[in-house]
Amino acid sequence: MSTIFAPATAPGPAGVAVVRISGTEAGTALASLAGTLPEPRKAVLRTFRGPAGEVLDEGLALWFPRPNSFTGEDVVELHVHGGRATMRAVLDALRPMPGLRPAEPGEFTRRAFENGKLELTQVEALADLVQAETEGQRRQAARQLEGGLGTRLEAWRSEVLKALAHVEAAIDFAEDEVPDAAAGAVARVQRLVPQLDAALGASPRAERLRAGVHVAIVGPPNAGKSSLLNAIAGREAAIVSATAGTTRDVVEVHLDLDGMPVVLADTAGLRESLDEIEGEGIRRALVRAEAADLRIAVLDAADWPNLDTRTLAAAGPDALIVFNKADIRYVPEPALCGRDTFQLSAQTGAGMDRFMGALTARVRDQAGLTEEPGLTRARHREAVAESAAHLGRFLEGQGDVALRAEDLRLAVRALGRVTGRVDVEELLDVIFRDFCIGK
Repeated sequence: MSTIFAPATAPGPAGVAVVRISGTEAGTALASLAGTLPEPRKAVLRTFRGPAGEVLDEGLALWFPRPNSFTGEDVVELHVHGGRATMRAVLDALRPMPGLRPAEPGEFTRRAFENGKLELTQVEALADLVQAETEGQRRQAARQLEGGLGTRLEAWRSEVLKALAHVEAAIDFAEDEVPDAAAGAVARVQRLVPQLDAALGASPRAERLRAGVHVAIVGPPNAGKSSLLNAIAGREAAIVSATAGTTRDVVEVHLDLDGMPVVLADTAGLRESLDEIEGEGIRRALVRAEAADLRIAVLDAADWPNLDTRTLAAAGPDALIVFNKADIRYVPEPALCGRDTFQLSAQTGAGMDRFMGALTARVRDQAGLTEEPGLTRARHREAVAESAAHLGRFLEGQGDVALRAEDLRLAVRALGRVTGRVDVEELLDVIFRDFCIGK
């Protein structure tokens, strides 16, 4: 297998940049650049030289012999100055070395997975950690990178594997003295299914924390939707105009709301319109409102008590209802079928604190760290749901034990796909560990 190299830090001027090398020729490459190999896992100051002996830079060299490295292979890290010319010179010196080639995107992490240093949920967590923009996202990704989700999934898989081993033993060794395998397998699965169901129920929170809670602002023209978006964002993200119909497309703003990621969308004013472009904007507004996790209905306080029914219908029964322009007209505290209502002025900021507190609470209801490591991706959720369905069929099954065993086998494989572990040899290990067969 080729030895690979690539920058491990973002391009551009910086005080320090890191070049990573992984593979059997990593030590040779370091010796060519720095003269000798340093003591493992200790940063040593070295002068790096090119093929003709010219000085490339002075920096730190680190040597990680296999298997105690990120990829499980021999790994070298060169900490050099982050100027573009310096990085280019170091990479150009590595490129012609025998057995070396530039790494493909994600190849270091791919090798870490293939060498058993990371399982798939940790690989995904590493990508999420790199891309995390809020504290909530960082904490969730860090916990998953530590192996919390993988450990939970492996515990479930182990339970199903044990149940399957018992059933397989009853099938294959019916004439031997084997405990009541079927009853034990059923009891084990009955204890497990509620855990999978609970994880599936909590999965939307974990997925939203990773991807962001989508919040749509809807309302009639000139009610102050764009002004409210700007007030929430704390900047002029949307154009505000007294002319009705200014917003004709969805305007998105990405926010960090108390550590929670939010995608806030300002939409076109809802009204009857013969204008083709405005009509398309209204259609998109309705689509976005329907797809959103949370909706904010903005109404003009001056219109009270004549409420815009189209807005209320699009917002739905769980929307936050905002009566804007309270600095112009104050509305007596309205009761709208138990909905949360707020009076504020997006222009002056009056009433914004109470509204932002409620919005933050609602976002936390939609996304947030759960007590147990959550299923953060649709891939996780779909695999666990598939496994739960197979376990349900096993519990409901009647008749042929072999068919019921197949349901357990499929449940094991579904869970194994999440972490990247699908190993049929483990079944034999469990069978011969748990049963004294052939004694």
